[in-house]
Amino acid sequence: MGPIGIIGGGVVGLCAGIELLEAGEGVVIVDDDTAARAPSWGNAGHIAVEQVEPLASMETLRAMPGRLFLRGGALALPPASLATWLPFGLRLLAAARPSRFQEGCAALAPLLERSMSAWQSIAGRIGAPELVRQDGHFVVWHGDDAASAGRAAWETARTGSASVHGVTPDEHEMLSSLCRRRVAGAIRFSGSGQIADLGALRIALRAAFIARGGTIHEASAALRLRHGRAEIAGLDADRVLVCAGVRSRALMEASGHKVPMIAERGYHVRGDASGWPADLPPVVFEERSMIVTRYRESVQAASFVEFSRLDAPADPHKWERLERHVAQLGLPIAGPFRRWMGSRPTLPDYLPAIGRSTRAGNLFYAFGHQHLGLTLAPITARLVASMIAGGQPELPLAPFDIQRFA
Repeated sequence: MGPIGIIGGGVVGLCAGIELLEAGEGVVIVDDDTAARAPSWGNAGHIAVEQVEPLASMETLRAMPGRLFLRGGALALPPASLATWLPFGLRLLAAARPSRFQEGCAALAPLLERSMSAWQSIAGRIGAPELVRQDGHFVVWHGDDAASAGRAAWETARTGSASVHGVTPDEHEMLSSLCRRRVAGAIRFSGSGQIADLGALRIALRAAFIARGGTIHEASAALRLRHGRAEIAGLDADRVLVCAGVRSRALMEASGHKVPMIAERGYHVRGDASGWPADLPPVVFEERSMIVTRYRESVQAASFVEFSRLDAPADPHKWERLERHVAQLGLPIAGPFRRWMGSRPTLPDYLPAIGRSTRAGNLFYAFGHQHLGLTLAPITARLVASMIAGGQPELPLAPFDIQRFA
């Protein structure tokens, strides 16, 4: 057989490429993100094994009005993108029905249960085990009522392989010392983790892919169907795997699939790391919907869910609010800040799309991982590699079939 062509060189594409190369396949990745601007390399770095409950839920819908950006929250629905987010919102409403929500939990739970071990496995195989930290994470509140309600909500939520417990007095004091005002309440998760440095992860994955015989074409990819087979323009690929994030929608729709995916945009600012404890796991400031992550050379504050067009300009007010949160909390993160915005590939039911095309037998796909792209990349890669090789994936893929939106 000829090589497998992977469209997309983000964390999912690179992990899938490594798995396929180790299975004896020839692999070529086509990727035009030379500046590493994709969400794979700008996210919160959190391995979120606790997020078993999909965001497509009645609880999410009930909370939306109070979380709007115009009211100080993290949810932005730009009027200029109404034609984009309104149809998506109607599908989200349907996907949030209790029965669909329960199905989503059942589908996500086994994926997330295997995610941490999958990360530890691939990190070890590429010679970078130090990039995966399993130190959990903190959630903190400054208001007494918010702390009481937030802790109760997390203690009753399904968190999969992660567990929730109170912080020690020393941890409480340490978290309070980061802020201008004493923390009213905090919890710590065990079982979750983080990537120590996203830039180093990209370098390690690309190096491992090339060392195993893979090739990376730094170019845009065009996908077409011809005589019932998928083809990448300019590349002689026997099989094709689409894992191009938000750009997967156009590629798959050109192949005749319906993909109601939206660009769910997030923002971050990065500052100097010298004032932040080097060994501190990610800290979520839940009242501000903000997660702060220490990387090797910087500290990053990230937030916002902005449903928008893929090509819409970034909103500077989001960065300004993040920087204001940092200042108001008194966090030891020094500027000047480096600003970034990226688009999470989100489907209305907040489940990924993983499967084989019904339009072309040689076309496979893995995209739409929403907030869990980093978390689910290695386990998704294992499932995809098994499927492409004609084997039986370790988990059923029916819940992730893109035909669910047909």
